[in-house]
Amino acid sequence: MPGFSSADPLLAVETPIRQAVRFAVILAAHVAVLWGGFQAATRPELRTAAKELMVSLIEAPLPEVAPPQVVPPPPVPQPTRKPKPLPVAVESKAPAPVETVEAAPQPPQPATELTAAAVTEARFDADYLSNPKPVYPIASRRFGEEGKVLLRVKVSPGGTPTAVEIKRPSGFPRLDAAAKTAVERWRFVPAQRGDDAIESWVTVPIVFSLKAA
Repeated sequence: MPGFSSADPLLAVETPIRQAVRFAVILAAHVAVLWGGFQAATRPELRTAAKELMVSLIEAPLPEVAPPQVVPPPPVPQPTRKPKPLPVAVESKAPAPVETVEAAPQPPQPATELTAAAVTEARFDADYLSNPKPVYPIASRRFGEEGKVLLRVKVSPGGTPTAVEIKRPSGFPRLDAAAKTAVERWRFVPAQRGDDAIESWVTVPIVFSLKAA
């Protein structure tokens, strides 16, 4: 094995200068450790004090509110009383006499008598007229049609019908037509005003009944 010589610089004996430097380094390290411990022991108190200063809050006092002032209502004006007028004396005057004037009597007027000639209506039921009855339609008999027809007839002074109108129908056109056809051939007793025959209107009822047929 090769041996180590005393001339190797790594294994050489430390000089007094190196020993002094090593001692200074070790001393500085101890001082740093001690200083760090001192700082660690004193800082919590400072931090705690700072935290307490930050947390504590001082509430500001509330402003004092003045109570509302009560305003008295305005006084109600009192109505002024007007003095009553004094009565005024009025002199009463006697009414003036009224003159009465008597109207002169008028002579009596002669009474006029208005006599109107009596009017008799036209007739269609006289026996001597021999007016035929309306023909009952065969279809109306078959279907059982019955009813009453009112005809309005204009009678001339000679007793003939000049116009025949249906005033109220029976409800069956066949019966209405049969009644009108029959009455158009009738003869009438004309209306009279006094001794004169006049033209007039008369209502003629026609009844269709299967029981009487």
